[in-house]
This record gives sequence, C-alpha cells and structure tokens, in this order.
Amino acid sequence: MYLKKVLWAAALLGLAVCGFLAYQIYAAIFNPNTSFQNEEAFVYINSNASFQEVKEQLQPLLKDVSSFHSVAERKGYINNIKGGKYAIKKGMNNNEIINSLRSNNIPIRISFNNQESLQSLAGRIAEQIEADSVDLLNAFTDAAFLEEYGFDDNTQLGMYLPNTYEFFWNTNGEGFRDRMQKEYSKFWNEERLQKAKTLNLTPPEVTALAAIVQKETVKVDERPRVAGVYLNRLKKRILLQADPTVIFAIKKETGNYDTIIKRVLYRDLEIDSPYNTYKYAGIPPGPITMPDISSIEAVLNPERHDYLFFVADVSNFGYHLFAETLAQHNRNKAQYVQWLNSQKVLR
Repeated sequence: MYLKKVLWAAALLGLAVCGFLAYQIYAAIFNPNTSFQNEEAFVYINSNASFQEVKEQLQPLLKDVSSFHSVAERKGYINNIKGGKYAIKKGMNNNEIINSLRSNNIPIRISFNNQESLQSLAGRIAEQIEADSVDLLNAFTDAAFLEEYGFDDNTQLGMYLPNTYEFFWNTNGEGFRDRMQKEYSKFWNEERLQKAKTLNLTPPEVTALAAIVQKETVKVDERPRVAGVYLNRLKKRILLQADPTVIFAIKKETGNYDTIIKRVLYRDLEIDSPYNTYKYAGIPPGPITMPDISSIEAVLNPERHDYLFFVADVSNFGYHLFAETLAQHNRNKAQYVQWLNSQKVLR
C-alpha cells in the first residue's frame, strides 16, 4: 500500500513537472514578447550578421531575450540568419517574430538625382541601403561590366536614371548597379531609340545633351525650348557654347565638384578640356551631371523654333530670353550682365 502511494505521488509529481515544462515551452513560443508601445518596430540585419548581433538589435524591443534565444534555437534560426529590413509588430510572440525575420524582408524605396559624379552617387545610395560607398563605386567602375554594356569613364554616369525605386535594404553594390542597367535598357525602348535616331544622336549623346539642358534651366516647362536651341546649333555646326560645360571642365580638372561658380569669366573659356563647348564642337564626351527624365524627354521631344541663343531673364528669374540672331542676343545679354554687375557677382 505504501509503495502504491509513493508511485502515485511520483506519477502526479511527474505530470505536474511535465505540465509546467509544457506550459513554459508554450509560453516561450506563443506568449507576446514585445516591449515597445508603437504598432511596429523595424530592424535592419546585415547580410553577415551573427545571432549575437541580431539579439543585440532586438534586446530593446523584447520583454524576454532568453526565451527568444530558446525558440530561435529550436526553429533553427540561429544558423539561418538573412539580411534585410524586417518589421516586428506590437504583441508578436517569439514564433511570429522568428517567422518574420526568416521570410518577410521588406522592400524600401530609394531615390537619387542631380549627382555630378559616380562618387557622389555612391555616397547617396550608401545612405539608403546596406552596401557602402566603396562597394558601390567598385561595382560602378568595373571594367568588364562597362565594356559589356558599352559604357566608358565618360558615359557611365548616364546609366543611372534619377527616380524612386524599390530595393531590398541588403542589396550589394553589384545588385544595385545591375538593376540600374536593366532600368536603363527598359527606358530606352524602341520609341525613344527611334526619336534619338531621328535627331542623329545615340542614347549617350542624348543623355549628355540633356545634362546641359538641365544645368541651363530648372524650369521643366522651358527645357524643350532650351533643347531646341542646342539642337539648332548642332544642325548648323555652331559651337554649343554652354557655360555649364565650362564650369564642369573646371571642376573635373581640379577634382573639386563642390566648387561654386556663379559667373563664367572670359579666361575660363580657354580651359583645354573636351567638355569645354566654347573650344570643342559637338556634344561633350559624357554628361556633366545626372539629367533627370524630364531633361532627356526634352531633348527627344524638343520645341521646334529658330532660336540659336538664350540668356537669363532677370525680370523673370528661372526663365530665359531667346533670340534668333546674335544682335538680338547681345541686347538680351546686356540686361543680364548689368544685373550681374549690380549684384557684384564676380565669380
């Protein structure tokens, strides 16, 4: 009789222990384990992150890190970490958190524009995705890639079309570059290629001319007219004589792209650079900045007119006065020079 009591007691104790352990396991897996009050929080996990680094990121967001560790070990997450941006919603349990970290990499939206060099583009993109600027720049300048897709040191900036794109945060330099090449190919569809051909221009030449148009006017509605001026000059074999190309030549020669030049001087026109359109005929060998799509479209769809000259209109800032003859242009130019002098703009 005594032995039976002992056995029953042991059995009951065993059941109690098993029940307690089962509850502990259930609680570790299915009880809410978030400590923040917002509806959701985001974590950015590097591609080569260790589980310890993941835990350190999650620690401020979890009530119980040790239970998360236990469940992660049971579910095999410790050895299967994936980089990316992940959301953890308020009230999630460990099971849900790990499932999210395994399979719910969230795309991010990145944007860029107005970059004058690949270095500045790399810096801009590195602020938005995991890849650093060195990784990006190495991918941009890879000789085999440039040769395969027909770019060179002068034209390669034109491959990157300013816009907003969706990427995974853990994209590397080559991944970003390859995506941009696909976007470039998609942009240059048959319709645009035919328009460029009608103008006797290649896509890189269109891009280089669009960069000048963009630098000349910030007014999108004026860009087709400015594009028309330069196309007229090309047809008549007249030097483009675009001040922004001289400014770019100075920056390129000095290596300082942050230089601010508000006034081009006569001595600047003597700089010996293929980008100096006061010295060299035709379109420069590459874009002087990253033109946006509106500028490229302006070149492909220019306004038809007979203008050959333009100068800033000081009575309507941002816009320009256009002229068909040099005499008309000189009259228009006088008001601009007078304004520069009155403002004491020397450089």
